[in-house]
Formats: sequence, C-alpha cells, structure tokens
Amino acid sequence: MGSLSEIYSRLPDSMDDLPPPPNQEAVAQADYHARHWVSPLTGPLKPGSEAHKRAVAAMFRETFNPYRPSVIDWPKLDPQTLHRIVSLPIWDIAVQTEGKARLRMAAYASLVQDPDMKDAISRNAWEENRHKEVLSKMVAAYDIPMAPEPPYVEPKDVEWAYLVTGFSECVDSFFAFGMFELAKRSGFFPEALTDTFEPIMQEECRHILLFANWLAWQRAVMPWWRRPYFEAKVWAVWAFLAYERMSLARTVDDSGQEHTQDNNFTVTGTKDVANIDITLPDFMDLCLAEDERRFSGYDARLLRPTTAPFLARVIRNTGRAWEFASGIVKANRK
Repeated sequence: MGSLSEIYSRLPDSMDDLPPPPNQEAVAQADYHARHWVSPLTGPLKPGSEAHKRAVAAMFRETFNPYRPSVIDWPKLDPQTLHRIVSLPIWDIAVQTEGKARLRMAAYASLVQDPDMKDAISRNAWEENRHKEVLSKMVAAYDIPMAPEPPYVEPKDVEWAYLVTGFSECVDSFFAFGMFELAKRSGFFPEALTDTFEPIMQEECRHILLFANWLAWQRAVMPWWRRPYFEAKVWAVWAFLAYERMSLARTVDDSGQEHTQDNNFTVTGTKDVANIDITLPDFMDLCLAEDERRFSGYDARLLRPTTAPFLARVIRNTGRAWEFASGIVKANRK
C-alpha cells in the first residue's frame, strides 16, 4: 500500500493535524451536517446505478465532521466512576478492533478501482484511525491498563477482512446504539463523557450506512460468474462472526495480568453501563428505536443495514412470548 496520506484521500495522518474550529457555531453546524444529508438528485437511487454510487460517495464526504470527535476535553472523574470505566471488559478489544479496521479498510480501498467508492472507503479508513486515536487518548487520560497491541498486518484476503469488519460494525453498532442511550438515560456516567463519545456513535452510523450501500453496489456491478463465490464468502463471514461472538478474547499485559475481553459486550453489558434494570425485549426495543433515530436524518433512498434489526425483532418477539407463557404458567400454579 502507499502512504496513509495517499490512502486516506489527502486527509492528514493524525486527527491533531485537522484545522481547529473557528468557533462553537462552526462545531454545532458541522455536527448537524454530519447527521442530516439528502441527495439533490431526483428519482430512485438504484444500487449499481451511477446516481446511487455518486450519492453514496457524496453522503460520506459531505457528512464528514472535521471538529468532533477531534475536540476532546476529557472530564475529571470521581473515583467510583473511574473504577466503573476501568473495569469495563472492552478496552483492549476496542482499541485493537479500530486498529484492525483502519488497516483493513485502507487495504481494501487501495484495491477499489472506482474513484467514488475508493474515496468513500478511504475516508472511512481515516475515520477508523481517528476512533483509534480517541480511544488511545482516553485510556491514557484515565490510566486504563492495557495489554500490548499486536502488530497490525495487512490481511492476505483483503476482501474477506473488509467483509468481516463491515458486517461486524453493522451488528455491534446496532446494539451499541441502544447501550449508549441506556447509559445516557441512567446517568451512570457523567454527561460530559457521554457527550464526548456521541459524535463517534453517529460516525459509526455513517460507516454502516456506507457499508450497506457499498454491498448493494458491489453485488449489482459484479460479473455474474463471481456472484456465487462472493455470496458463499458472505455466508462464511456470518458463520465466523457467530462463532466469534460466542467466545471471550483473552490478552496478557506487560505485568502478566490477564485481560478478558467480551466480544459480545454490546448485547450482554447493559448492567455494566447503567444502574437500571431492563429486560432483553425492552433493550431490543431501545436498540430499534435508536437505530431508526440515528438513520432518520439521511436520505431515505439509501439502503440501511437490515440483519441486526431483524435479529433484534426476533429476540424481542421471542422474549415477549416467553414472558407471556411464563406469566400464564405462574398464574395457573396459584
């Protein structure tokens, strides 16, 4: 691959190299434009069409937020809140996931021939790099113990790695939307801290919006003879992710202490981020509502990820049915 600056479409290597905001009004406007975008093109945006492809690239380029989350003033935390944050079993895997994501997306962008999609995926790689920088600054600011980061090696099968990262983000972001809102409502963490991470959550929404539309575009423009192999690879990715979500990642830091990281924390970690009880069906409802809210500002003609919302509805409806059946059984026992 070329230098990062080339891969990232002339964006600077570090978020610290971005120009500072001229004033708070500029920060607010940039935040608004990062959440709202409609293509000036009229008519349907059919995947595979020139209009759809250019709209996807324009959406990602024009909703870029140059100021947040680059503007960070880490709030001072009381000992109890700091302990809650340090104890979350996510930091090693979060930092490493963003590190792998930036490399995988940059590697895939270097192979894309279409200039519009190449630019969008390159910018996505840059934003993943920014997320890693934000997390790295946070763990340093709060002295969170971390295991040494493994070397980030360019994948041999670049397309596979890009699909794994893309589908992972679609699933993890969906449940993270609900968990983040739950943390905000409960007040379990200080408002200043959740406000710092709010633009990152919205960027994840943009990322999976890009991935869903790239996937539709890729399928539409792909030669027919490549489709069976590509679809088999997609199914294999889903099988891999299902297996991965059933395991815990364990790493060891420089002092020999083992760190257990929960690959499925966005679904199972509600009690770690909120001081209120919530049933699984209610949590699925919250995730669905937050997913709809975060996507609502973008052109409705662009495709949205569908698998995670579908799974959430299945889990919610199954949970409701179980609650109903359990209620009947308990009533008959009395």
